[in-house]
Amino acid sequence: MSQEKIIKLSSGYSMLILLIVFIISAITSIVNSIIPLFFIFLLLTIATLPGFFLVNPNTSKVILLFGKYIGTVKENGFYWANPLYTKKSISLRASNFDSERVKVNDKLGNPIMISTIAVWKVKDTYKAAFDVDNYENFVRVQSDAAVRKLASLYPYDNFEDEGKAEEITLRASVNEVSEALEKELAERLDMAGIEVLEARIGYLAYAQEIASAMLKRQQATAIVAARHKIVEGAVSMVEMALEHLNRKNIVELDEERKAAMVSNLMVVLCSDKDVSPIVNTGTLNH
Repeated sequence: MSQEKIIKLSSGYSMLILLIVFIISAITSIVNSIIPLFFIFLLLTIATLPGFFLVNPNTSKVILLFGKYIGTVKENGFYWANPLYTKKSISLRASNFDSERVKVNDKLGNPIMISTIAVWKVKDTYKAAFDVDNYENFVRVQSDAAVRKLASLYPYDNFEDEGKAEEITLRASVNEVSEALEKELAERLDMAGIEVLEARIGYLAYAQEIASAMLKRQQATAIVAARHKIVEGAVSMVEMALEHLNRKNIVELDEERKAAMVSNLMVVLCSDKDVSPIVNTGTLNH
């Protein structure tokens, strides 16, 4: 037997009635001083008791007989089986696993802190019981290995200023990374009969030794991008202003005055502080 086998055993209620009959018979025998019958019914009672067991909802019992796999009982209820059977309980409930934060290097070699959250459950009790030593510890170790591998496949973030733009990053591509992690975990845990219901990154940050430097870099990148946008808008506004002045013949400006106007407008529009203009009430030359 190398795969799960679902079995159905006898109901425990009929055997419970028989057990009660044995107990009553033993009591009657001792009352009537029939010692041999008393010992017979006592032995039958003791032999019957170990056969009773319960299977609660979303749990299972793996049945063994002298080391041989007999089958698995998954249907909840009250059962009786051969008292010589060994019964091993395996939960079929969904379980959460929150891994510890581990330090790994991303695709670009930057040290990061990362952890994973996984939701899993046992789908094959034979594999969970016999193909791995401890399936819960197996989930823990393989989750750690999977998240380490995942972190090495993708960069933490894009660095477009260095020409290293990536389609998928750990920080921005949450759905894609979660799907990749779930697939990697499912492949690793299949040999233990474990089904991965969900997997995602629970914690993600740069390692402490480079966190400050990376924060400054992100701030600088954001500032440069903002300035680029401001300058682009300012040029557009200056162009529009000159075009309107020329079209409506409000004032005629030579190239020198156009250059001065452009310079003043660019200062006003691109400055990160409030501008205090000086009003000229004279001529354009003063």
